[in-house]
Amino acid sequence: MSQPLQKTGPKDEYQALIQAEELKPDIDQAKAVAALERLHRELIDYPVIKNIHDGFHFRWPAGLFRWLSSRKSIPRGIYLYGGVGRGKSMLMDLFYATATITSKRRVHFHEFMLDIHTRLKQWHDFSKQERAQHGGRTSDEDPIPSVARKIANEATLLCFDELQVTDIADAMVLTRLFKELFAQGVIVVATSNRPPDDLYKNGLNRQRFLPFIEQIKEKLEIIPLEGPVDYRYNRLKGAQTYYFPVNEETTAQLSTTFFRLTDRSIADRAKVPSEELTVQGRTLFVPKAARGVAVFSFKRLCANPLGSADYLTIARTYHTIIMVAIPQFGNENNDEAKRFITLIDALYEHGVKFLCSAAVPLHSLYSGGDVSFEFERTVSRLMEMQSEDYLTRGHGRNLR
Repeated sequence: MSQPLQKTGPKDEYQALIQAEELKPDIDQAKAVAALERLHRELIDYPVIKNIHDGFHFRWPAGLFRWLSSRKSIPRGIYLYGGVGRGKSMLMDLFYATATITSKRRVHFHEFMLDIHTRLKQWHDFSKQERAQHGGRTSDEDPIPSVARKIANEATLLCFDELQVTDIADAMVLTRLFKELFAQGVIVVATSNRPPDDLYKNGLNRQRFLPFIEQIKEKLEIIPLEGPVDYRYNRLKGAQTYYFPVNEETTAQLSTTFFRLTDRSIADRAKVPSEELTVQGRTLFVPKAARGVAVFSFKRLCANPLGSADYLTIARTYHTIIMVAIPQFGNENNDEAKRFITLIDALYEHGVKFLCSAAVPLHSLYSGGDVSFEFERTVSRLMEMQSEDYLTRGHGRNLR
């Protein structure tokens, strides 16, 4: 009888990238890959969580009960942390792509918390009968257990990119939320720029947040990705960030930079995926995106009626934005200029790298009109965003 094919894991995928010379050997990355490979193997037979609703409450996941009854322990998740450009997201993506468990979700941590707060608000708006229909008891006043059970039902494996906590509203729910998620048997893999002990550092009422840090340290294997090499910056080093005019040559130069940043071959141009972001219940289409880099035309982002919520979502989701075909601004396209100002503000505040092609040199980008004063700040920010200091800045709000 033939043996079943061995499923590839993050270790095999990582070695394949090194052999293809898309990555260079890195001791810290290799340690992280070994931990991810361990978790990959432990999850192969791990049961998908399925809470059973009996009309009044959810019963504990039967599959997990049988798993524990067989004297197996719940696999320990992983927390990868380190400086910008160390490959944290790339390694987590290798793990996520090869994970055989079908009930899984990969999400930017900020988007996850927005979803949690939306669910909590919905719960408070429910009547007692509606709460029972959504997994609670009619007497329940605390929505956290019900929300956690529904999250667990949707994804047994949760992969969070860029776990950081700067909002007191997030900090106040995280301890109870993750206590419930871990109790349900949810497995967590997370990346962060900060070690657990530095999360929400100096935050208001931080003592109430400390139990969350202890949960992270107990339930997840903490893996540092240290070292001096900033792979992201190395790929950007020497490249222009502002090209003009808009023509085939500047478009080709931006395209080359995109493929260098995403470790892809130009021959795979047709295989670059698109993505969709959810913004306040709407869908925002991203034409090309890979490894935290997204490509947009100016027309798509600034000629359409988008606003700060859209631009903030983009800034939180991608560490690098490439924009093609920015026109010269004046009174005839002031609405587009105002949207562009809002976009650059969002990208700047979140340390997003910005590469673009434009019709004219940067100092001539605004030819005069009603928003001349506001646009002066935008030009100043675009100039700063070309500096080495900015390009080596971490991605995320308040990380400067």
